[in-house]
Amino acid sequence: MLDIKFVRENPELVKENIRKKFQDFKLPMVDEVLALDAKNRAAITEASDLRASRNALSKQIGMLMGQAKKDPSKLAEAEKIKAQVKANAERLEELEKLEEDCAAGRRTLMLNIPNIIDPSVPIGPDDSANVEVQRFGEPAVPDFDIPYHTEIMESFNGVDMDAAGRVSGNGFYYLMGDIARLHSAVLAYARDFMIGKGFIYCIPPFMIHGNVVEGVMSQTDMDAMMYKIEGEDLYLIGTSEHSMIGKFIDQIIPEESLPQTLTSYSPCFRKEKGAHGIEERGVYRIHQFEKQEMIVVCRPEDSMAWYEKMWRFSVELFRSMDIPVRQLECCSGDLADLKVKSCDIEAWSPRQKKYFEVCSCSNLGDAQARRLKMRVKGEDGKMYLPHTLNNTVVAPPRMLIAYLENHLQADGSVTIAEVLQPYMGGTERLVPKN
Repeated sequence: MLDIKFVRENPELVKENIRKKFQDFKLPMVDEVLALDAKNRAAITEASDLRASRNALSKQIGMLMGQAKKDPSKLAEAEKIKAQVKANAERLEELEKLEEDCAAGRRTLMLNIPNIIDPSVPIGPDDSANVEVQRFGEPAVPDFDIPYHTEIMESFNGVDMDAAGRVSGNGFYYLMGDIARLHSAVLAYARDFMIGKGFIYCIPPFMIHGNVVEGVMSQTDMDAMMYKIEGEDLYLIGTSEHSMIGKFIDQIIPEESLPQTLTSYSPCFRKEKGAHGIEERGVYRIHQFEKQEMIVVCRPEDSMAWYEKMWRFSVELFRSMDIPVRQLECCSGDLADLKVKSCDIEAWSPRQKKYFEVCSCSNLGDAQARRLKMRVKGEDGKMYLPHTLNNTVVAPPRMLIAYLENHLQADGSVTIAEVLQPYMGGTERLVPKN
């Protein structure tokens, strides 16, 4: 969410940013915000004047009532002023309601106006305009056919989609045996990898209040992603970033404690509203998965440096498991409204002969901090808003697709990367059961 003062002083810049994000339907919102803001400020000014007048008139009434003991004509004058005070009180009540309504309407609109994107973001309407920046590792296609990922898993008796469908419906799965163990090994390795980078390990709440949801994500994303607990002000998290950033809601953070660098494990729950497509079969796009996440809360001047570090951590992690990846810069139309800048790390799929997303790194500027009322107290005693960033460390089982395809051998076995072997009891190779 933008600062209202910024919108007030830069309406055309805000509109141009909306155009860059190809959201022209939101252009009228800027003028609506300014109109509500002007009405709100006028109501505040008038209410302030009435309160000042009320105090002066109250003193005048007291003085006249004292004088009325000697001069009865003063009583009529006092009653007249009382009537004015009553009328002012009624008007003040109207103004306070107007202030409240204008502020609420303004906030609702402001929640839908996108954050100002960084000048380096490529301009484009959707993910088709995303830009490949770098490749890491040599993408290879073996001289044997690679089965679909669920077929690979089934060869190890490692997945049961049918049973999950009977128990929970589409978009769920049972992982079993060696595949389940590999899943856990990847998460454990990712946890220790981030701890080695100086991040504090955390297991956060898996349910959060509605005001935290509103603080950490856009309304569109919320409707498409979040599961609400019926009858309670609680939502299942779609990613641990939600509760990790929410940890700082309404907090004043000492500047000397920055940057806050946290890595968290959690299950994640997503509606995946509108999900479709052939590559969304199996465990590619699902309603429940587990994830290791990283978040940073830092000074504004440090956020771009952290953004660079964070996506490179993802590259380093995947390359340590011998998986080729590339960095893809997200264009303006593919950025969620709160994001200033974002990139995806995509893993190579030998079966599809293309890359697919496994990590998403984002700099959200001060948008989440403003919504959540997070503040930093500087050395000079002044308050300012920190910047927040997040990035996926790993999100199996999708990440398992990349792992299995890149480590599959001609005989159907799967090699275990050296960094994962300690988490697999020293196992160097998985041998298929079927």
